[in-house]
Amino acid sequence: MNSILNISAYKFVNLPDAPALRDLLHGWAQELELKGTILLAGEGINLFLAGPADAVLGFVARLHKDPRFADIAPKESWSASQPFKKMLVKVKNEIIRMDHPAIQPAAGRAPAVTAATVKRWLDQGVDDHGRPVVTLDTRNAFEVDHGTFDGAIDWRIDKFSQFPAALNEHKAELEGKTVVSFCTGGIRCEKAAILMREVGLDSVYQLEGGILKYFEETDGAHYHGSCFVFDERRTLEADLSASDLAATKM
Repeated sequence: MNSILNISAYKFVNLPDAPALRDLLHGWAQELELKGTILLAGEGINLFLAGPADAVLGFVARLHKDPRFADIAPKESWSASQPFKKMLVKVKNEIIRMDHPAIQPAAGRAPAVTAATVKRWLDQGVDDHGRPVVTLDTRNAFEVDHGTFDGAIDWRIDKFSQFPAALNEHKAELEGKTVVSFCTGGIRCEKAAILMREVGLDSVYQLEGGILKYFEETDGAHYHGSCFVFDERRTLEADLSASDLAATKM
């Protein structure tokens, strides 16, 4: 029986009080006996939590009382056991490291498209203006090897901080196309989409909520394989269940 609720969420928002938030959120998580990871930085919050549903939802309810986090809508999946070994709350320079200080998502997002829109575009092969559509995988190469969208562009980066250099090298192959950047939950493709627009690519979007939201809101069409996640489940199938291999190890 899948009794453990797993959530992931992020938001780019100015957090000058990140160190104080670390202590507050760690206290809440311990009180509710949750496990997972919360990353805080001046640019925002990135969280992965798991536990009994009442406890997880209670944490989210507390988070929503802070106006800065009132619109956070976590992506949800279920598992039979706790996929995290401990609870970590860390303050870092970036909630997802790009090493490109000019990119400030809290100052304005790149346009996003819903899972349903991406599926429709991929069904058609073109966007609503007739432009060819390509998907750009912004994840690390080992993640891509578990599964990705059919025909997705993969620059074989080993870490996200390599993305700016890869874009500089491959920018020409994206020109004249509608580019949908994607990642596991949306955080990397959000920064990637902003950078691509900064360098002059004018038809770039991020997949809202990433692969996990695509799995949640569609039948997973146009995606083959599983989605790697950074917990003991290892990979999730299109129905958001742990893969058979991961399940046998739990």
